[in-house]
Amino acid sequence: MPIHTWPQDCRPREKLLKHGVTGLSDAELLALFIRTGTPDVNALDLARQMLSSAGDLRGLLNLEWLAAKKLRGMGLARFCELQGALELGRRCLQQNLQRGDVMRCEEATALIHATLAHQKIEVFIALSLDHQLRLIALDEIARGTLTDISLKPRAVVEQALARRASGVIVAHNHPSGAPEPSQSDIHFTRKLKLALASVDIALHDHVLICDGPPQSFSRLGLMD
Repeated sequence: MPIHTWPQDCRPREKLLKHGVTGLSDAELLALFIRTGTPDVNALDLARQMLSSAGDLRGLLNLEWLAAKKLRGMGLARFCELQGALELGRRCLQQNLQRGDVMRCEEATALIHATLAHQKIEVFIALSLDHQLRLIALDEIARGTLTDISLKPRAVVEQALARRASGVIVAHNHPSGAPEPSQSDIHFTRKLKLALASVDIALHDHVLICDGPPQSFSRLGLMD
């Protein structure tokens, strides 16, 4: 049944206007981008089929074009719109952090997660902060294989100096999903903290993106 024939409270656009965007399901949000279905499937059911095929919303947005185009209803234009929406969200988070204290803002973790969660190889990033703990820039420092990267503290120090940072938050992902920091992660973090301190730059945290909630080395007591 076409969506325009549904009661207004059931239509995604009308629900958004009445209850706000957070009141929509993943499928309803996706249907807003799909807009139109096929002759035999409406946009919402098509969205549900895409999510089912990809596993969930994260799985769908992480698909590369060659895999995404195999989904029913996923053309190049729709794929580009979804990728563009994802990047808009990242940039909005980054701009918010350039105005306020990163250490007091949950958006910092959200930005790190949005940057790293979809990566299929290990990626290491650094958030450079000014003396008021506002974000100066987010930089990719290194990327590697499925399981590891080759990285020296010097690369992080040089980037922080180039950004004239007073402090740094670093982060990396575990594509394997391993939920705990490895011993090499802990050893590297302690070496990095000393290297940054030698040039008067504070290492505030190291965040690990893995299966489950992001892990903060600072909260886990692994920074000393």
